Amino acid sequence: MKIKSAKKIKNKNNDQLELSFRGAKNKNKKNKNFIYSNNVSSISRIILSSAIVISFFYIAPIFLKFTDKNFNKKEFANNSKKILAYTLNDKSKTSENSEILKEEDLLFDIFSLNDLESDSVRLSASTIKQLFEDTDYNLKDVRKKKLVKPVALTLLPKEIKMIENTKKRKDFFIQIVLPLIIKENNNIRLDRKTLFNIINKNNNTAKEKKWLEKKYKQYGVSSKDLSTLKIRMDEIPVSLAIAQAAKETGWGTSRFAQEGNALFGQWTWSGEGLKPKDAEEGEGHKVMKFNVLQASVRAYQRNLNTHSTYRDFRKARAELRDQGKLLDSMELSKYLNKYAETGNQYVEVLRKIIKQNKLKDFDDARLLPSSVDLESLI
Repeated sequence: MKIKSAKKIKNKNNDQLELSFRGAKNKNKKNKNFIYSNNVSSISRIILSSAIVISFFYIAPIFLKFTDKNFNKKEFANNSKKILAYTLNDKSKTSENSEILKEEDLLFDIFSLNDLESDSVRLSASTIKQLFEDTDYNLKDVRKKKLVKPVALTLLPKEIKMIENTKKRKDFFIQIVLPLIIKENNNIRLDRKTLFNIINKNNNTAKEKKWLEKKYKQYGVSSKDLSTLKIRMDEIPVSLAIAQAAKETGWGTSRFAQEGNALFGQWTWSGEGLKPKDAEEGEGHKVMKFNVLQASVRAYQRNLNTHSTYRDFRKARAELRDQGKLLDSMELSKYLNKYAETGNQYVEVLRKIIKQNKLKDFDDARLLPSSVDLESLI
C-alpha cells in the first residue's frame, strides 16, 4: 500500500510538473508573439514614416517648381540699370525704328509648330462640350478660382456657327482660346525670366549667348540691343487677345478661322495663306494660314511684339512695367488703332467686347499643368 501511495504521489508530482512546464511554454510563446507583433508594428510605422518623409522631399521641389512656373505673376526685377536702360525715345541705330524684320526668322518656331501638328483631328462641337464637362471646365469656375483646365484644342469645330444662343457661342469660343493664350503668355514669361537672369550676370555661358542669339532673331532685334529685346519680349493681356480673336473671327465663325485657324487675321506676302474673296486684282497679300490654333496665337503675339506699327503699344506696355502697374487691356487697346482700317472705331469695338463680356476676369487666370507638363517636371 505504501509503495502504491508513493507511486501515486510521484505520478501526481509528475503531472503537476508537466502542467507547469506547459504553462511556462505557452506563456513564453505568448510573450514571443507579443514581442514579434510589437516589432512588426514598429517596423511598419518606421517604414511608413520614412516613406512620407522621402515623398515630401521628392514632391516638394516639383510642386514649388510648378507653382513658380504657373502661379508666379510678379515681374522679374532688373538690377543692372547700366546694361539695360530704357531707350524708348532713342533715335539711334539701336532703336526699334531701325530694325529690319525677316519673316523666316521671326516665325521660325511657328513654322516648326505647324510642321509638328500637321495631323490634327477636328472634333465636333458636341464632343468638345462633353470634354469640357468631363474635365469640369467652365468659365464660372475660372472667374471664381482663376484656374484654367489645360484643354488644348488644335482646330475650331465647324458647328460653332450653328450654336444659336449668342452667350453660349461666345462662352464656348472663350473656353477654346483661353488656354492657348495663357500658354503662350507663360512661354513669354519664362523667356523674360531667363533674359533678366542673363542680364544680371557679369559673365554669360556659351549656352546663354546662344539662347540670346535665338531670341534676337525671333524678336527681330538685328542690332542685338538688350533694351529693345526686353521691350519686345513681353505678354499680351489675356482679355485683349480674346477680344481681338473674337472680333477678327466673328467668335470663331469666319472662313479664315474655320479653314486656316487664323484667329487674328494676320496678313502674309510670302507664307501660306488664304486669299480674301473680295481682294482686288494684283493685291499680293493673303491671310496667314496655320495647321493648329496654338501657332496662330503665337504668331499674333509675335506680330504685336515686333512690327513697327505697334511700337507705341510696346512703349506704353513698357512704361506700365516700369511703373510697377498691371498690363491694362483697356489702356493698351488704344494703341491698336492701326490693326484694322477702321482705326479708332476698331479700338472702341475691342473695348466694348472686353467690357460687355467681362473679359478682364481672365487676365489673372492661371493654366493648370497638363500630364505632359507634370512629366517634364519629374
